[in-house]
Amino acid sequence: MKEFDTIAAISTALGEGGISIIRVSGYDSLNIVNDIFISKNSSNILDMKPYTLKYGNIIDKNSNENIDEVLISFMKGPKSFTAENIVEINCHGGIYSTKRILEEVIKAGARLAEPGEFTKRAFLNGRIDLSQAEAVMDIISSKTELSMKAAVKQSEGSLSRKIGNLRNRLLEIIAHIEATVDYPEDDLEEVTSEATINNINSLLIEIDNLINSSDEGKILRNGLSTVIVGKPNVGKSSLLNALLEENRAIVTNVAGTTRDIIEEYMNISGIPIKLVDTAGIRETDDVVEKIGVEKSKNMIDSADLVILMFDYSSSLDDEDFEIINYIKNKKYVVLLNKIDLPKNIDISKLNSLNNEFIFEVSAKQLIGLENIKNAIKQLFFNSQIRNDGVVVTNIRHKEALIRARENLICALDALKNTMAIDLASIDIRNSWYALGEINGDTIAEDLIEKIFKDFCLGK
Repeated sequence: MKEFDTIAAISTALGEGGISIIRVSGYDSLNIVNDIFISKNSSNILDMKPYTLKYGNIIDKNSNENIDEVLISFMKGPKSFTAENIVEINCHGGIYSTKRILEEVIKAGARLAEPGEFTKRAFLNGRIDLSQAEAVMDIISSKTELSMKAAVKQSEGSLSRKIGNLRNRLLEIIAHIEATVDYPEDDLEEVTSEATINNINSLLIEIDNLINSSDEGKILRNGLSTVIVGKPNVGKSSLLNALLEENRAIVTNVAGTTRDIIEEYMNISGIPIKLVDTAGIRETDDVVEKIGVEKSKNMIDSADLVILMFDYSSSLDDEDFEIINYIKNKKYVVLLNKIDLPKNIDISKLNSLNNEFIFEVSAKQLIGLENIKNAIKQLFFNSQIRNDGVVVTNIRHKEALIRARENLICALDALKNTMAIDLASIDIRNSWYALGEINGDTIAEDLIEKIFKDFCLGK
């Protein structure tokens, strides 16, 4: 275990609440907290038993004034989150009292932790690997039960074990090649080459499965970015409110009410859906509305799914067909809204769209909304939401897998098209190196710094 200086930070969200927790980690954590803590029985905490609590007060060391009534907990390294000695101060929730206690901890000799530094120390001290460390933030930011389960599995090492297995098999292949090169008199090069090709093909199947899981994993981690588009007053905001089951967006009969982007999350069968209500797309001279229309088009470009809405009671016009052309290369669901009004739309004019994903609905009357949810599952999960096995949820992991795959394909090319089997071992070793970036074994230090800077303070 590496020895670092002692750090401290508030590990709970700042605000009014039952308790707040100030976490202190490092070799001197007990000494530092003992310096500003007075227990009710006047004993110090230097001989405190691990995984127990002490009751007392945190004091202002200069004035000896009580700041707050607290409970102190102690976790002895290496059996702690950071694998260091950790002291946690449980005080009353509240911004002022929590910050005052943190100030006293800093005055007593700790320094303020950087974002993600507690988890970074857990990684550097070997308690978890890099993919497990990244899963900690995924657990914190998970928006549904499925996304949380995927993050928990990764934090428990499901991906680490899979990557470790792949890397061990690559090392075995490299060892066989090197043994063949070192003993050419045994004339095993042809046999080794054939066995290596079979082993690489087997590895490629497993790597491809991981890469293919990443699209689903991205949705579980970040949410399915879903943009609701259409002309003004077709019912986009009503649909947003209906799906969220709350009045999040303003709904009026006045066209062009929504002029900016409204984003909210919802849950469909465990899939986190980021719903985006956009400004109605139309030609306009209004400067503010024109900016909203441009934002809407930008959101369509980056969306995973487009929900295109038409007014069932209005005939189609050039603006409608312009929107159709704009979204035709995206995954989409088409809604014919306001079916409670007289029909005025000619559905035959929508023949350029996939009629399997065209639905008649009434956002106002809450009719047909289940069709939207079922279509989303069909479009992105083939009606089967993965809830077991390893799912790649991190774009960094996907990129490393793609590089590993590319190197293995180069190795196959070398084995099939050259007589020098040792050339393939270079590509195989590069593949091993790329996979090592996932669990942190072969990653550059500056990238490690960047990853942990994206963490929240206190974690």
